[in-house]
Amino acid sequence: MHTPTSHRQPGQPHLDALGLGGPAPAVDQASPHAFPDGGTWRTEIPSVEGPAALHEVLNESQRLSVPIHRISQGSGIWMLTDAEITEMVAACTAHDIELCLFTGPRGTWDIAAGASTPAGGTGPRAVGHRAVAGCVEDAVRATELGVRCILVADEGVLWVLHRLRDNGLLPADTTFKVSALIGPVNPASVTVYERLGADSINIPSDLSLEHLTEIRSAARVPLDIYIETPDDLGGYVRMYDAAELIRRGAPVYLKFGLSKAPGIYPAGAHLRETVLATARERVRRGRLVLDLLERLGAVDGMSPLGARLPGELGRFPVPDHTVMKTLHR
Repeated sequence: MHTPTSHRQPGQPHLDALGLGGPAPAVDQASPHAFPDGGTWRTEIPSVEGPAALHEVLNESQRLSVPIHRISQGSGIWMLTDAEITEMVAACTAHDIELCLFTGPRGTWDIAAGASTPAGGTGPRAVGHRAVAGCVEDAVRATELGVRCILVADEGVLWVLHRLRDNGLLPADTTFKVSALIGPVNPASVTVYERLGADSINIPSDLSLEHLTEIRSAARVPLDIYIETPDDLGGYVRMYDAAELIRRGAPVYLKFGLSKAPGIYPAGAHLRETVLATARERVRRGRLVLDLLERLGAVDGMSPLGARLPGELGRFPVPDHTVMKTLHR
């Protein structure tokens, strides 16, 4: 297993020469965990909204030599036709990349007024049985079309989908990714999401390095971390933290988001040029991060391309339901 090692800190030799060098990173801050392949980090290009954007990402990643482990979408499975999903699955399969699609009904797009209030109300969670049922329908449809990673923004939906997977009603190799829209912010909550069935969790990108060390002391689940976040999630740019995010947070997915970009959810033909342009720029942002990691001596430890499974994780016991067994037969 690859163990994260200390890397050169930005500006270190020059600041040391002036007597202004900072403290060396503590050894006990390094995460003891890794992906089952031994790697400590993988890459993700988010907000890839449909086949056209996907092909732009694939072309740009080849041009700029940006390795990609996962491509994710945010508008929702319900915003894609079967033909579009099938095309995306085929393209990702051909390039050995995991495709992750978002479940549909969310409070922020629903009729519940609370999500639009200053307090945020229920936020993106699935409101009522109808929304949960829609998310399940999305997940079943996507997996039947070959998708093996489902993005979730509700803890109840996550638990339901995990139970379906455990009972054989969803493919056993399906993975569930918790959205940044509900990302947990402390070790206890991260542990709960892991036990509810999460295979990776997008924690908020404004957590400090100390918070990350705290989370890693309690949970094994892979963490998804925006190195640059969309404006509606804060617009943070943390490229100079990337190496330390890997060292403390491993195993992690480095997400190459984009600040100062228009919102594109739910995407469609009316936003085509923005969707394509931002897809290309996310790949370029990835190249900038990879160049910096290489400069700091922190580029080692990337999982092999094609790797997607999270390894053994802690789970709550799943109830044994006769109804589920009947459906499975």
